[in-house]
Amino acid sequence: MGADTPTLRLTEAAVFERPVRLRLPFRFGAVTLREARQVFLRVRITDGAGRSGVGHAAELMVPKWFDKSPDLSNADNEAQLRRSLALALAAMSAAGSGTAFGLHAAVEPAVHAAAAAEGLPPLVASFGLALVDRALLDALCRLDGVPVAAALRANLPGIHAATAPDLAGFDIARFLGKLEPAETIRARHTVGFADALTEAEIDPADRLDDGLPESLEGAIATYGLDRFKLKLTGDPARDVSRVTAIAAVLDRLPDYRVTLDGNEQYPDAETLLNLLDRMALEPRLARLRGALLFVEQPIARKVALSQPVTAAAARVALEIDESDGTMEAFRTARSLGYTGVSSKSCKGFYRAILNAARVAAWTAEAGAGRFFLSAEDLTTQAGIAVQQDLVLAALVGAGHVERNGHHYVDGMQGAAPAEAKAWLGAHGDLYRAGPDNRPRLVIDSGRIGLGSALRAPGIGVAEAAAAATFAALEG
Repeated sequence: MGADTPTLRLTEAAVFERPVRLRLPFRFGAVTLREARQVFLRVRITDGAGRSGVGHAAELMVPKWFDKSPDLSNADNEAQLRRSLALALAAMSAAGSGTAFGLHAAVEPAVHAAAAAEGLPPLVASFGLALVDRALLDALCRLDGVPVAAALRANLPGIHAATAPDLAGFDIARFLGKLEPAETIRARHTVGFADALTEAEIDPADRLDDGLPESLEGAIATYGLDRFKLKLTGDPARDVSRVTAIAAVLDRLPDYRVTLDGNEQYPDAETLLNLLDRMALEPRLARLRGALLFVEQPIARKVALSQPVTAAAARVALEIDESDGTMEAFRTARSLGYTGVSSKSCKGFYRAILNAARVAAWTAEAGAGRFFLSAEDLTTQAGIAVQQDLVLAALVGAGHVERNGHHYVDGMQGAAPAEAKAWLGAHGDLYRAGPDNRPRLVIDSGRIGLGSALRAPGIGVAEAAAAATFAALEG
């Protein structure tokens, strides 16, 4: 961090929400999601030179992911996330001036402590601060008229090892200076447990006929997919049966890769080993086993970071996702046998960047093995949320990203005509017009083009497009 790293302070914030209804129900873990709400944040900052600028962020408030307690309703979960954002805004407003990262590092402990005092788990605490951090950084980049990749290469936010002291001896500035996001990224299509796998499975009376695919088979044909994420339930026998049925569809492809997502459904490492044993004995899974990249968060978070997974990790790479509630989580997970961690905008922009630095540092250590950062987030919606997360995935070097919220939600729901027109005009490589000119994410030959998002000043979003969204929300 240089002496000329710009400082800023939060001077205004406005929060809006928009309902989102799924076109198809999505089953993950023990939950079937049919609707949710998306939150939008707009902030105004003033920098040390007296300049004022605006930044934006957005996230879906997903029920039963941040806190999976069965005692809480979907409305309770949404209230938790609103409270998290309120706590983060209050802390940031009281923090005064500092560098973008310096402010994050200063308020993060207080935000997590305040959330814990109200019974909010670390993932919930992370949600609000992730939105605020991203909006502040977006505003800072816009003030200087630079895309976030250029801002990071120059370390405009002033990132250092304050929140990750294990990186004190690592050259973070040099790591940031080498960030070169690719212009395209592969889409990894999530297959929920309730999803139809073939067209023949869909009852004609249940067909939507809305121009989007309604089965795994249809999605492959429409988008040219070759990367997939398969949801598990925690029942080894049932999961092997489901994965075998999916393999029958995927094995028609000349080549593919898959990941498995346990969504915390396995109670312990022994049950996970049972799954792996059953998969090894199923001859119809031979190709899929060879295509398996890793298993994501198989074990419930309340015990995941208290038991070793070395036996399972010797057979397949394991990563944490829901257990990644703090900056310390990846280090703890590493000591237990995990080698990966997920990148998600909703958990924190700086957390993802610093975890990517850890991957680089640990992988470079002699005999340390291979560590990885994957890009996961089904729920990001067309517009600000999906583009900021896509840019983050590209920045951390992910070759593919879980990306089919567009499949379960038909494009940019709730967009007014002027809003839709602005997004299609500013980001024509990312969207094409669906019915009523609603923007739908474009995936060609299994890839998403990021050119306009990477070139836009800020974090992935043209100012005209963001302004149109907030004008619609205010209207």
